[in-house]
Amino acid sequence: MESLAKHPRKPLATTDSSHTAMETMSTRNARPKRQKKGYARLHLLCLLLSVILVAVFIIKVFIPPPIKASSAILIHADTGRVLYAMHADLALPPASMSKMMTELLALDAVRSGQHTWDEKISISRYAAEVPGSGIGMHEGEVYTLKQLFEALIIHSANDAAVAIAEHLSGSEPAFVDAMNDRAKEIGLSERTVFANASGLPAADLLSFAEAASNGDTMMTARDAAMLARWLLNQHPDLLEITSQRDVVVPQKKLSLHTTNLMLPGEPYAYEGNDGFKTGYTSSAGYCFTGTASRSGNRLITVVMGTGNADQRFTETRKLMDYGFERQNILPYFLSHLF
Repeated sequence: MESLAKHPRKPLATTDSSHTAMETMSTRNARPKRQKKGYARLHLLCLLLSVILVAVFIIKVFIPPPIKASSAILIHADTGRVLYAMHADLALPPASMSKMMTELLALDAVRSGQHTWDEKISISRYAAEVPGSGIGMHEGEVYTLKQLFEALIIHSANDAAVAIAEHLSGSEPAFVDAMNDRAKEIGLSERTVFANASGLPAADLLSFAEAASNGDTMMTARDAAMLARWLLNQHPDLLEITSQRDVVVPQKKLSLHTTNLMLPGEPYAYEGNDGFKTGYTSSAGYCFTGTASRSGNRLITVVMGTGNADQRFTETRKLMDYGFERQNILPYFLSHLF
């Protein structure tokens, strides 16, 4: 008994244990709250990052690139909707881009049944001697309308343009009247005026009494795009020719190469490009009306007055890239975000 009195038992630490248990439970309860706050912060961070990515995406897609040209335009071929325009209503020399109207009149003449592609055309002195790019024809040589038409499109042949004009209308002046009448019919503006079949400056044709030029051909970028759109929508088979890189001329035993260096296999090849028309004179600078199709979307671009032969294609590429990114906005966004 004495030992028990001397050494009493220590009370059980029930109070401390209960406090510890409560603290443990409190700690466990606090962890989910902290985790929830952490998840919320992470979610907010992800949301902020998404907003930043969307902003960068919008800047990339919707702000157009700087275009080095006197004028330019980008339109959707099916709808005609303008996606970009810079001085698009300024009348400028288009050089050989004006041959698009020569093409249209030839296509209309064949479609109407007034002419056929295999009919023979005798070359005049004026057609044989007109300066600039050409087949190198001689007076009295004979070619089919189809041969001249292909040389006109693929090689931008001035001699072919004059020969077609004289054959279809009897003279180049009469053909020019038809060009301007057709321009009004398809809705081109009064700022666009055709002066000859080739797009050459009047100064280059002064020695030819047969020439139509009393002035220079003038065209706006918007009208060039509208003309190309009309050709594509009314004569889609034209792409079978504009997409060719070469045309053989048996009479001359030569092959004429394309002036469109954005076609597949060319130095500035662009995916989907299958035409359309180049142009150059010293007064016009380097011009190009182009078209390309991707995933069912066809675009038409025009650049006028670029500084050199390469620039007309590099600036066209910028416009095409900008246009296709806008047309494929959702797939583009998803592919860059995830």
